[in-house]
This record gives sequence, structure tokens and C-alpha cells, in this order.
Amino acid sequence: MRETLQDRTRLQRMLDFELALARAQAAVGIVPALALDHIASAARAERFDIAALAQAGSIRGHIASALVEALTAEVAKSDQAAARYVHWGATDQDLIDTALVLDLRAAVDALMLDLNRAIDAFAALAGRHRRTAAVGRAFLQHALPLPFGLKLAGYAAALARSRERLRRLRREALVLQFGGTVGILAALNDKGLDVAERVAALLDLSLPEAPWHTHRDRLAEVAAAFTILAGTCGKIGRDISLLMQTEVGEAFEPAASDAGASSAEKRGPTKVAAALAAANIAPGLLSAILAAQAQEHERGLGNWQAEWTTFPALALIASAGLDAVAGIGQGLEVDNARMRANVMATRGLVMAEAVSSALAAKIGRAEAQIIVEQASRKAVAAKRDLQDVLLEDEQVKLRLSIGDLAVLFEPLGYQGAAQTFIDRAVGALQARPAKR
Repeated sequence: MRETLQDRTRLQRMLDFELALARAQAAVGIVPALALDHIASAARAERFDIAALAQAGSIRGHIASALVEALTAEVAKSDQAAARYVHWGATDQDLIDTALVLDLRAAVDALMLDLNRAIDAFAALAGRHRRTAAVGRAFLQHALPLPFGLKLAGYAAALARSRERLRRLRREALVLQFGGTVGILAALNDKGLDVAERVAALLDLSLPEAPWHTHRDRLAEVAAAFTILAGTCGKIGRDISLLMQTEVGEAFEPAASDAGASSAEKRGPTKVAAALAAANIAPGLLSAILAAQAQEHERGLGNWQAEWTTFPALALIASAGLDAVAGIGQGLEVDNARMRANVMATRGLVMAEAVSSALAAKIGRAEAQIIVEQASRKAVAAKRDLQDVLLEDEQVKLRLSIGDLAVLFEPLGYQGAAQTFIDRAVGALQARPAKR
């Protein structure tokens, strides 16, 4: 992602817009063919001083006008007449917005690589651990046993939703911006729409129904998708960090391979820390982009300039969280025995609902709950297994055999539709093509 959004690469995308504009206008007779050659020769990022552009941009309020001036001067070195056709009929915001769209398209493509990696890893883990008994927790307390594979399938499914969201936005939201001074392409007379269609085709962008200078909803949706992805990575990181606690010890991110890392770092939650940090930072960056939607009339002041600097930071943050989570998925270490031991840590209380449900079918829900609640309190007070306490209860013995109770206290004997949910989640992933 750093390579995708480095300054020189972003500069080249701005120049790509200027060259596409000149080529489109040459095709309809606005720009002479000889002038196009000079513009094409000059529109290369290595020919410009980025530091000088940044300094000039700080004076003008944004880099677009500084770049247009620099490009014009570069073209003029070889042909003064050709320099007159640089940026013809466009406005600075057309340049900034379309370059930003190209940046975001490349950022989405970069995210897709790690999304595919993470989704595949968690889907494979879900299949591997579909029979691994783990504690299902509610309010941070033991609630019911569940297959650990279901939790992992949930991670894969959530990441897949981000993948689908980004695929859709890549098609629908990342569109050409080309409208001229107030969005009517007046400087191009009757050739404006023709030029716009050709620029869109050259840049492989969709052409929107009209220019969108002060309608930033598409960009806001992309920013929200980046933030949702970071949040999903944070949720996964939060879960794994809790499972890694010394007192829990059920699952661990892969140990650091860096020989210079301390023993604590090698076993510490470094990747989950990165995922959690990304989830904490992203919403603040999103708020800046959402705030930039309130723009004035046909061309706004200050808002779109804020997006130009905020989006790269947001994309990098989302990428950092995703890279960490993909690494966790590919190297997650699971202690099956510790998971099962933790399921049994409450001496069978985690299976109280299973017993209550079985009794309810015979004596009614209210009476069954009373019996199980009383037995549970007795088991806690005496520090005994709930199963042993229930075996001494005359009402229970009349209705459930020793064998019945043994089955009820088998952790994965009471899992409802969990296996079906794993099949549905993983099956849905396998049914989706892994295209961009």
C-alpha cells in the first residue's frame, strides 16, 4: 500500500489524467496531433521535482494548479504552441478528483490481495476446527460450548463482506470526474461529452451521469468501506488477544520470526495490537471525509483538499490492520486441549442450558429451570461437578438416566445448527469468484 500511494506514483496518476485528456481532445480535433506528442513526452513523473511541487502547492492551496503550471512549462521546453493545450477545458478539481479515484482503485486492488489471503486462511481453519470444542462467551462469561470453527467461519464471512463491498464500490463509486469550471464543460462547446467518454475509456473508469464536484457521497462510501474493514480486523484482533491471555491460552498469533525480537515479543500479541490500533484510528480519519461532504454550490472550498491528504492515511491504516489479520489467519496456533479444558472449567455449568432443555421436554420449562438452578447453586457452593449433583437429584433420576446425562454433558452434543452455519458460511465463500 505504501508503494501504491507513494508521492511519485500519485503524481503519475495526475499526469495520466492530463495525458488522457489531451488524447481524448486530439481524437475529436481540439488538440493538434503534434501537440499531443509533446504533452505525452512531458507527462512523466520523473521529470518533475516533487518537493518543488509540494512547496508551490502549499502556496496555491493545492497541488493541482502547481502541477498544471509545471507541466505546461515542461511541454513549452519542446514546443511553445503545444503548451497552450495542457489542461484544456478542465478544472484543477477534475485533475485532483480523478487522480484520487485512480489512487483509490489501486488501493482497493492492493487490499484485495490481503483480503483473499485472510479469507482463505480463516475458511481453511474453520474446516479444520469444526469439531474443536470451545467456550462460547457472552458478556465475557462462559455461556455455551460451540465449535471453534464457527468463530473462524464468522471471521472469514465478515472479511468476505468487505471484499464484496469493495468490489462493488470499485465498479460503482470510483468514476471519472470531468466537468470544467462549474460542471458543464462549457469550454468544450458541443464536444464536452464526447471528450468525457473518451477520457473515461482511456483511464478505464466509468462515466457518471454528470460531474460530481460537490457531491462526495461516493467517496464517503469508499472511506466507510475502508473503516468497516479496519473495524472487522479489530474485532478479530480483539478476540484473538483475549484467547491469548495467559489465563485462557486457547489460541495464539504466530510467534515472531525476527531473531532480534525479545521472548515476550515473540509470543506477545503484536499482530493483534496492529489490528486493534488500526480499528481505533480509522474512524477518526473517516470523520474527516464524512465532514467534507458539506460543500458549497458547484465547487467547494477546502473540503476536497482535506480528502486528498486523508484518504492515503486511511488506506494505509486499513491495509495495516488487514495485513496483521491475514498473518494471524495464516499462522494461528490453536490449543485444542486447552480449549476443551476451559469448556469444563466451570465443572459442567456451561451445559446447564442443555440439561434444562432436556428436562423441560419432560416436566415443563419452569420446573426444569428451578431444578437446574438449584443444582447449579449447590454445585458452586460445594465446588462439585454439576453432573454429579444432578445424579443425586430424585426428580432428575426419574426422568434422565446416567447415560442421558452423560450425553447432555458432552460439549459438542448441544450445538444446534452450528455445523450447518459453518457449511453455509464456508460454502458461500467457495461459491464466490475471487475476481477483483
